[in-house]
Amino acid sequence: QLQLVESGGGLVQPEGSLRLSCAVSGETLQYYAIGWFRQAPGKEREQLLCISSSSSGGSIAKYVDSVKGRFTISRDDAENTVYLQMNSLKPEDTGVYYCAASFDHCSGHYGSWGQGTQVTVSS
Repeated sequence: QLQLVESGGGLVQPEGSLRLSCAVSGETLQYYAIGWFRQAPGKEREQLLCISSSSSGGSIAKYVDSVKGRFTISRDDAENTVYLQMNSLKPEDTGVYYCAASFDHCSGHYGSWGQGTQVTVSS
């Protein structure tokens, strides 16, 4: 069974950077699309970015305008890890960040989720 574990969250000042990691185990990462989601305080969870499986080309989908140009997603199948690089962080980026897996494509069902990692952007 696929298991996902996020790490790399923490407290950062505005305009700072963080890199989140999503470590995948249990199955071969290359067949899975991985999405990054965020749940801000008092708000519903939203999808930020997704990278499709390597077997389908590793294409990237972006879902919210607020992170375009600041957040990037990448994958390293050899390390079974997907990354979310976050630059120019803003206080409104505060929230719990989750990664989730969908077989092959970003448009599929996300059936496996990590436990989340907290990101707080504050001076």
